[in-house]
Amino acid sequence: MSTRYAILIENGDGNEIVSTIGQFEGGPPQVRSGTVEKVDDGVMIGMVRGGPLNAIDGWGFPVGSTGGEGRADTIARTGAKVLRTAKAGKVARTKPAKPMPEQPSEEQPTEDVA
Repeated sequence: MSTRYAILIENGDGNEIVSTIGQFEGGPPQVRSGTVEKVDDGVMIGMVRGGPLNAIDGWGFPVGSTGGEGRADTIARTGAKVLRTAKAGKVARTKPAKPMPEQPSEEQPTEDVA
């Protein structure tokens, strides 16, 4: 059975912040810096211990952050949805291109030298 672990680092204010999350079989991963802690589902990257926004199991986003709504994957999904909607609403209303008029060739006239 796999277990969900978070790698925690210390931010500039001295708070522990979730920097990476992963599912691991057996035991926690070995890390060079930071600490590893078992976390519940719902804990996300960027959460701090005791953060009040979107709090789950003692973890939450810090005051002043956008919380889970400001995550890059949420923004990407929202942007993709808007883009799909915009493309679906477009209708081809352009006229076919006019053919280009033929240009006279630029051959140099030859002179007969007698």
